[in-house]
Amino acid sequence: MTSALCLGCSQSLGKTGFFGDKREMWKVFGGVRSVRVAGTAMMIERKSKQQRDEARQIERDHTAEFRHRNASTQRSIFLGFEMEIELVWDNWDLGREFPKVLIIKNTRATLQRLLFRPPLSTYFTSLARQKLVVKPGASFSIPVTFKPVNRCDYDDTIEFQGSNDSFQVSLRAPAPRHAIQAPESVPLPLCAVLHAARTTFTFKNVSKLYTFFRWDYSPPFVLSQDQGRLKPGQESTVTVTFNPQEALVHEQRVSCRFGPRADELESCCSVLLQGQAKLPYLELRTPTDHQGSDRVPVLDFGGAAVGHTLHSHFEIYNPSPFPVCFSVSRLAGGIPLLGSVFGCDMTGAEVAPGASLKAAARFTPSTAKSTSVEYLSLLCKGAISASLLKLTGRCIGPQVMLSPPMVDFGIVEPGQAVTRAVRLMNSSLAEAVFQWDMDCSGNSVFSIQPPGGIVPPQSHITLKVTYKPTQSLPHYRRVACLILHEVGDVVFLDIVGNCHALTPFEQLLEESSDDFKTQQEADGMTLMSEYFRSNLCGKDPQSPPAPLLLLSIAPNEFVFNQKLFSLPENLIFQKPMLVTSHSKVKLRLEWTSAPDSSFSVVPQFCELPPLKSTSFRVTYSTKQLNSLHGAQLECFAYSMADSDQCDTSALPYSLTVRAIAHSFEPGKKHHVPQCSPEPRLVEFPPVNVALYRSVLLPNKSDLPLTFHLNPERDQKLAKAASLVVVPGCGLIPPNSHQILSVRTVPTADGPAEGFHVQLDLNAAKYTEELTIISNTEPPCVSLEDEGKVHLPPTALHSSTKRLHCIRNLSRQALRFQWRIPEDDWGLISAEPDAGVLNPNESLALMWSFTPSEEKTYTFKPSLAISPMQFPDVVNLQLPLEVTGRGCVGHVQAKEVLLEVNDVMVRNSQAISIAVTNNSPCTISFCVTAEQTLKDKELVHNPNIDQCALQFHNERVTIVSNSTVLLQSTFTPPVKAQYQWIISYQKINANGSMSPATFLCEVRAKGVYPTIQMTDVRGSGSLSQFSKMHLWTLLSLDHLNKLLQFSPCQPELTHSIPTKHSLYSIPSVLTKASVDFNFSAAPLNSDLSTFMLMLCNPGITPVEWAFLFPEDQQLDPEFLAETGELSTTELYQKKVFCVMPRSGQLRFGQQRAVKFTYSHQYLGKDRFPVLLKISFGREIMLNFQGMTVEVDRPYLHFASDTHVFDSVAIGDYNPPKQMYVLHNRGAVPLQYEVDRAVFSRVREENFDHPVLRCLNPEGEIAAGGVAVLQWIFSPLEAKLYQIDVPVRILNGESTTVTFEGSGINCRLQDLSSSRTSAESGLCWQRAPFPEQPTFLSEDSADFGAITVFSKSSKRLFLKHDRKSHDIVCYEWVLPPQNSRPQKLLDIIPSEGRLSPGQIVHFVLTLFASEYPTNYQIDIICKITSEAALRHYNEDVQHMEEQKERRKHEFTITDKTPKEKKVVLTEKEAEAVALRHKAFLNQYKTLPAICASRDCHIAPTLITNVTRAERRALRALAKVPKDPEPPKPCLLHLWVTAQSHALPESPGQLEPPDTRPKDMDKTQSPIPFTEKSSSAQCRDITSDMFCSMLRDIVEDAALGKKLLTIASTPEVYNPTPASSNKAAAEKTDKEGRKVRPVRPEVVDLVKEECLSTTFQSLAMASAFAEFLVYF
Repeated sequence: MTSALCLGCSQSLGKTGFFGDKREMWKVFGGVRSVRVAGTAMMIERKSKQQRDEARQIERDHTAEFRHRNASTQRSIFLGFEMEIELVWDNWDLGREFPKVLIIKNTRATLQRLLFRPPLSTYFTSLARQKLVVKPGASFSIPVTFKPVNRCDYDDTIEFQGSNDSFQVSLRAPAPRHAIQAPESVPLPLCAVLHAARTTFTFKNVSKLYTFFRWDYSPPFVLSQDQGRLKPGQESTVTVTFNPQEALVHEQRVSCRFGPRADELESCCSVLLQGQAKLPYLELRTPTDHQGSDRVPVLDFGGAAVGHTLHSHFEIYNPSPFPVCFSVSRLAGGIPLLGSVFGCDMTGAEVAPGASLKAAARFTPSTAKSTSVEYLSLLCKGAISASLLKLTGRCIGPQVMLSPPMVDFGIVEPGQAVTRAVRLMNSSLAEAVFQWDMDCSGNSVFSIQPPGGIVPPQSHITLKVTYKPTQSLPHYRRVACLILHEVGDVVFLDIVGNCHALTPFEQLLEESSDDFKTQQEADGMTLMSEYFRSNLCGKDPQSPPAPLLLLSIAPNEFVFNQKLFSLPENLIFQKPMLVTSHSKVKLRLEWTSAPDSSFSVVPQFCELPPLKSTSFRVTYSTKQLNSLHGAQLECFAYSMADSDQCDTSALPYSLTVRAIAHSFEPGKKHHVPQCSPEPRLVEFPPVNVALYRSVLLPNKSDLPLTFHLNPERDQKLAKAASLVVVPGCGLIPPNSHQILSVRTVPTADGPAEGFHVQLDLNAAKYTEELTIISNTEPPCVSLEDEGKVHLPPTALHSSTKRLHCIRNLSRQALRFQWRIPEDDWGLISAEPDAGVLNPNESLALMWSFTPSEEKTYTFKPSLAISPMQFPDVVNLQLPLEVTGRGCVGHVQAKEVLLEVNDVMVRNSQAISIAVTNNSPCTISFCVTAEQTLKDKELVHNPNIDQCALQFHNERVTIVSNSTVLLQSTFTPPVKAQYQWIISYQKINANGSMSPATFLCEVRAKGVYPTIQMTDVRGSGSLSQFSKMHLWTLLSLDHLNKLLQFSPCQPELTHSIPTKHSLYSIPSVLTKASVDFNFSAAPLNSDLSTFMLMLCNPGITPVEWAFLFPEDQQLDPEFLAETGELSTTELYQKKVFCVMPRSGQLRFGQQRAVKFTYSHQYLGKDRFPVLLKISFGREIMLNFQGMTVEVDRPYLHFASDTHVFDSVAIGDYNPPKQMYVLHNRGAVPLQYEVDRAVFSRVREENFDHPVLRCLNPEGEIAAGGVAVLQWIFSPLEAKLYQIDVPVRILNGESTTVTFEGSGINCRLQDLSSSRTSAESGLCWQRAPFPEQPTFLSEDSADFGAITVFSKSSKRLFLKHDRKSHDIVCYEWVLPPQNSRPQKLLDIIPSEGRLSPGQIVHFVLTLFASEYPTNYQIDIICKITSEAALRHYNEDVQHMEEQKERRKHEFTITDKTPKEKKVVLTEKEAEAVALRHKAFLNQYKTLPAICASRDCHIAPTLITNVTRAERRALRALAKVPKDPEPPKPCLLHLWVTAQSHALPESPGQLEPPDTRPKDMDKTQSPIPFTEKSSSAQCRDITSDMFCSMLRDIVEDAALGKKLLTIASTPEVYNPTPASSNKAAAEKTDKEGRKVRPVRPEVVDLVKEECLSTTFQSLAMASAFAEFLVYF
């Protein structure tokens, strides 16, 4: 038999089947290590070794081939030969031969042979066809010669043929041709429109020929070096210029044509040029980042004095990713005649990407107390519009005042000089250039020093005022202090001396000033007009009438330009002067004369009657030739009342005249003056009103200077009576100055080029010209968009705004005022509606439109323009047309109902609501949310009073035909279902709200992170438990219910699983507790293991952890010493195990957690483990487990309460219900239900059997179950609770409370009567780890059926594709299925599944004759076919070993030195008894391993003889029987409720629930391959399983095997021992047998049975093997 088996196996080498590949074959025979006898065993050894060497060599070849194929693409390995995969001839020409060599190398360690086939064509020649033999590691060279005859491509192959395979080497010779290699595409940098971007790329001539090329392209791309010639292998670089004209994405495929000559470019390649152009944009940034009303950046220089320059800068920033070129220019229009007061040196440049340029600007004002505005235009090359920069600055003038403004010298004797001090203060930031209008050289009784100068900014100087009278008459002068650039203003100093009035001078001056001011206000006079009146002395046409003017002089300026030839004595020049009195009183005129003055008035004094005139003569008497003279002559007029004496009590009236002269001889050249007016051009605003300006005449030389205005030189000036320049003549001392005051009234007929005033200097031909622009022009204001404003459609009662710019193009500041018709008030408005526009200034007005009706509006407002000087005079009125349309607007949400994902409590999540405005107008509205909480069980919490949904912006504006997102934040304070009704109210123009309108509904849920237990699966000692029973043991319904509740506040003390306690068991912050019952098992049983599938039902990630005491990071020994943790708790840490202890689950993710309980210690174990969910619940899990003695019967109850399904009262046939008892002990037990309880209950219920047990007693096998059948027949509609004791015969008793409810209506929904555990059970949707298959459904509920009916359901079993093993399945039906009436049937009941295969089952339930509530657990065993194959191989190998031991023996030495000792039965028994006595001296310790075979501890045997030790070693070396593979168990929970035949049709389901698509007579066909071998395997398997079962159950055969095993044949060359103390026994046949110890008998029995089983299994496997092939 052995040789036949070996022969069969040897013939199957190299094939796949039962033994798999060759390596699997080696595993079968790998145990044969030595040759004991000759024969078939030698062949097994030889075949096995050859098989092993060949397998190793093949594996090495495959590994080397894989490495080489991945390491190099040039050389590869085929069949152990390394060589090139192809030979290529690149450069060849006609008329020559080109040889190459192909080298092959043998990479294997064995000699190899190859059959070589040469090339087929005649163009490639090589060796002849032959067989090649290559030694290990050697190389072989094969020459190959190529000889072309035409210019074309050549292809051929060389073939190598091995023993099992072949491969080819390619031979190629491509014809030489022109070829250019260029990139597929060239991207260019991002570029601005009308700019240029450049890049380069390289193309190469990859051929061996000279190649001409030419590039074809078109705008906007330009290529440099577009044509030329390339040498072989030469590269060329092309520069691509991208110059876009439009903002587009440009793509152009440019072609490169190439060929042998410039005119023969037949070949072509192309390159894709890609460029993107965008519009350029530059930002203008000022130091203050200030923007005007027109949203134009403003560069404000502030204030500066005339002629001073302020510097500033602005930045030009380029935010684009490409360089931008720009130019800077002034905005056209509005530049003053004097030129621009602003300057900018930058006219254009290029700004790099992301960079900025600083541009310097300056401001130099020319007119005091004016505001200048200009605009710079920044135009980017390629931009659609220009950017503007507003330049603005103010010109500040001096602000001067005197302290005190009047000086009273009192009574001073003639000839005596008295001096007073006066401060001249300047409070401005500009310096003040001043000059006193007084002759301080002795021609006046008063003098001021200095007569002129400069007052620094915000400073003052002290002036000395001197009074030196020549007579005792009173003197009074009102002296003007001229301030340069003080437009329209002058400072006066009142000086008085020798006033004999009884009234103080201040009072007199105040009274006269009040009268004068009253008259001035009546006549519209100012201080400057007073100054001009006093200088012109009645010649001014603008002078007031006579009542205010006492005296007038004509002329008041005298110029003596006589030509002197000599200096005669007493030579006097005279000119007449007429003085007229306009007073009604007599006046006395007194002229002040200086003794050394060249000028005098004759007569010096006279009396002038009222309203009369008198003449005087102004005389000039020079005392020095060739000199210049000038003076201001002073005259005081005293009133003479009724006497001839002057009235000294009144202030005198003063008059002055000016005179200049020179004494230059003829031919004597006058010195050249160094004087030029500042400024030369005086520009007056174009307003018809008296205006004033000042001009400075500086004398920069060391000699005096005279000037005279000659109006006769300009006829236009002579006719312009309103243009006056004072003084008209005068003498300017050396290094001093003279301030000229210019007054004019611009008129429309004024010359556009201005008036030219000539200044004669030094009475010679030296002249200076002063240009005065004095003319009027109408105001000029421009309106944007040709005076039209188009307002967009506007919602009713809301407001729309639109900017509209106006610009002042005139040279004067203008006032504007918008005039809107009264009927249009409230509909449109402008902001600002009035204001001032400076010259060249633009102003952006905001027009608002508020319609009240749904129609189109047209408005006609007007812009009234008036000058600044005359705000009430409207010079210009510009019409404006404003159009708008009122319409009804509304918004709507894209989603009327918005469901938001769950949000963790106290966390925030952004919610966006899409709102669309489909109306033609912009709508502004306010959003409100009305919150409602849906949870009815929510306890009142003040935190929920505030709305949990907060909008970021409650006021929202949406333009027409657009969509915006309403951003909000949801922060749930508690766990609840939130609902918000979102409404909106349109905002009216006046701020009021329209009625609320529904927008949408938002629903969200505030949750805590939680997990759910969705599935459970037991293994080890719990593998036989149904999923329903495990669900009950672990209280998963209760746990899931607790996980759904909100955590209490103490549970949130520590949000994450961490160390928060100093104790080994964490402090319990929760009252939630769940019992995890691991059931019970005998000592040293397999681990009680179950897998829980944790699922995250929410969308928030969940972090969970099972906290053990060791997770508190404390030392257990320290805890044991301190008493915090007992030693019992220390070992419990090893009993219970959870893997993994922590993890994280994302949305919808599942994770399997493994729980194990080790049965190493007797007793009941309890262990608290805290389940902590981050930011969620804390639940205390009480792990419970029970380990019982091996010989103790034990019933385990999952719960002390069982709930029956509800039964209708009055039901004569109440259904049978089931209750399962589990025997968790290792020995069978007999149970008994206390029947006395039933009798007592019957007596209490009027002799009605409320509860009955149909099988109150029975026997349960070890590890088995017993199904108790109960009939619950309620008498009333109430809840029954009955305590029923369940006893174990000669054992413990346990009381179980059975609960049941009676219901009124029989037709009530039967599903409501189901138990909570069954209704809350979640079925598997995904396999557990290491679960190869899973069912489509874990439960089969047939529902309500009738008795005697047959119902069917369809199920599917799927094998995982990831698995590579074929599995076998077998359905195990419950024991009650073997009763006379069949209960369940499943087709097919067994079979095999390939990876990814699905098999179809039909489950049929046969209802019995009595109504029953069926709850049945059926098991499907899944076993790996490979594991079964290995098990069968091990069994066959053991049978071979046993067979071999029968025919072989070992001879070690002919004359052994030591006698071989073989124990007889008696001696072996004696050794075992001594060993047992030795072990009885010690107390039994707990097992240190979980193995059941730990019966003998050899390390404890110290006093044993050598023979005994040798015997024990022999016992230990007895080979064990192979253990069959443990199958994977799948549980199917079958439920049904059978009832009696219904009284009315349609009350219950039809009895046959077979699928509609399947005929009742049709048998289900599994999704497997149809083959006869499968039927043979099924028949073989059934046959041998039946044989094995009969053999094991045959007791006689077992005893016979024991007898045979107890007498082994032992070879002993020496006589047997003479010990005859042992008693001899005979069997039934009279043969003598020796007694053997029970331990040895058990061991031999186990070995015999194992050997027998292995032999049979091997035979069965071999039969299957033959059938398969």
